[in-house]
Amino acid sequence: MDISIKYDDNGLIPAIVQDYATGEVLTLAYMNEVSLTKTLETGETWFYSRSREELWNKGETSGNKQLVKKIKVDCDQDALVVQVQPLGPACHKGTTACFENTLLENEKPLFSMIHELTGKIKDRKENPQEGAYTTYLFDKGLDKILKKIGEESTEVVIGAKNNDKEELTNELADLLYHSLVLMENQGVTTKDIKQILNERHIEKEGQHRE
Repeated sequence: MDISIKYDDNGLIPAIVQDYATGEVLTLAYMNEVSLTKTLETGETWFYSRSREELWNKGETSGNKQLVKKIKVDCDQDALVVQVQPLGPACHKGTTACFENTLLENEKPLFSMIHELTGKIKDRKENPQEGAYTTYLFDKGLDKILKKIGEESTEVVIGAKNNDKEELTNELADLLYHSLVLMENQGVTTKDIKQILNERHIEKEGQHRE
């Protein structure tokens, strides 16, 4: 595909910066031809500051760099999505993303919920809370976690054999939760899983289409 970037009258193009692992939108910035070229060459995000009228490399001063994983161009070729691995907060106010204020939220995306749940499980491991079930699992150790994985897997099978959607849905949710606990206990991340799924299914599917 022939891609010809279309800059506006000021020589700029909006760049939506997105966390490659979680899908969270981190910030909206602008690039000109020079900053886009430097981004492609260095593998780090470079932008053009409209207020300062100069180029800037994200994290050059703070250390909160963004390693570029993928850049996508929209259908009109006048906007970019820059998917990155953030090495720190994206916002100058010290928050993970610039979009911290919610105007409307009817339902959280599944991956966003899993990312949030993973964070809570990680916090329970690092900061045990008496009486919390997740803390109990970590205290009991791997064998207890594996026992729960086995139990929930069996209950998933039973729910499916009973052809009971509500039962099956609840058991799948329990299995997912305990699987996330196991992942945290064993040092496996959602990013690791995503990479394997991408290699096994997404990339291969694209190759078959070609």
